[in-house]
Amino acid sequence: MKVTDVTTFLAHPGTGKNLCFVKIDTDEGIHGWGECYTQSDRDLQVVAHVDQLERYLVGRNPMNIKHFTQMAYDDFAGRRSAMDFWCAISGLEQAMWDITGKKLGVPVHMLLGGACRDKIRVYANGWSGGAKTPEDLADKASQVIEMGFTALKFDPIPGPWRTYVDKTVEQQSIENVRAVRQAVGEDVDILVEMHRRLAPMHAIKIAKGIQQYHPFWFEEPVLAENVDALAAVKREIDIPIVTGEELYTKFEFREIFEKQAADIINPDVCNVGGILELKEIAAMAEPYYVVVSPHNYNSTTVGLAATLQVSTCIPNFLITEYFVNLEAFGNAVAVKPFEVVDGYIRVPQGPGLGIELDEAALNQHPYQPFPARSLRQYYEEGP
Repeated sequence: MKVTDVTTFLAHPGTGKNLCFVKIDTDEGIHGWGECYTQSDRDLQVVAHVDQLERYLVGRNPMNIKHFTQMAYDDFAGRRSAMDFWCAISGLEQAMWDITGKKLGVPVHMLLGGACRDKIRVYANGWSGGAKTPEDLADKASQVIEMGFTALKFDPIPGPWRTYVDKTVEQQSIENVRAVRQAVGEDVDILVEMHRRLAPMHAIKIAKGIQQYHPFWFEEPVLAENVDALAAVKREIDIPIVTGEELYTKFEFREIFEKQAADIINPDVCNVGGILELKEIAAMAEPYYVVVSPHNYNSTTVGLAATLQVSTCIPNFLITEYFVNLEAFGNAVAVKPFEVVDGYIRVPQGPGLGIELDEAALNQHPYQPFPARSLRQYYEEGP
């Protein structure tokens, strides 16, 4: 079997960001789907990487997955990789696994050691957009719980992303968490997202202020590039620390484990290097007693399918991410969408990733650039 073609689909879901899907075709008529992580204003760059990598993939056996990804890093990238490269690799790698599973007639997780569980717990994200006050957040959080979720995540910090903030921002952040806790009750898990925004002194103050509301975790309090600073924050607070969505490959996670800088990691299967890389990172985490909660700011279709396949076969899995604001798009383009029931998704048992996309439906959501929102904030505020 050989690869004959690679096609990208850059789709506008109507909210959030453009989503990038890849389809690999073979000379045996078997095709595979993958998804590349994207960011606003950094989506066309990912497509460009896929287009260039296609030249090195066509004619290869798509079942030789590790050989392709290693070659791409060593020879294509010259061992000088970056986010856009790993996003492209991740989507292609997933599609190769999808083909392999379909060829052998088994779900991908059966090729990775088999299932440790048959359903995957998910938390809701993407629900808090437009909330301006604690009362708004409380109302929206209540709606999420009515949808059947038992865990939800949000960023409580008001205003643009800045390293240094004043005490009113700290106080507002604490108040936002209080409002959500009171709205959802004690039985619901609240996951607090900090988006690596702050200097350690601010992150620590906010963490100590919200500890009384029993958050499930405190995600990315500071940039992971300064692992010592992250570890220092972890030592100062009594909430589990999460990091990993901005790290790629096992090489970048090594120092996190060695310095015990996090309790939980959240690598993303659509940017970390793909399915096998995520599984290997999870295995590295085990002897350090670190659990894995895959990040999934991707669609509720292919990216989620790849996440489910890995999550079912790693013993140190915790919970994964589900974007409710992208659900309608996912339902429109998936042949058989996934369904969240009581906060869980059943692991797909069909061959490959267990998801198929409707190309005609995808083509009804063509690429559109999003407004330059972050840049506008800088222009309005000035230097």
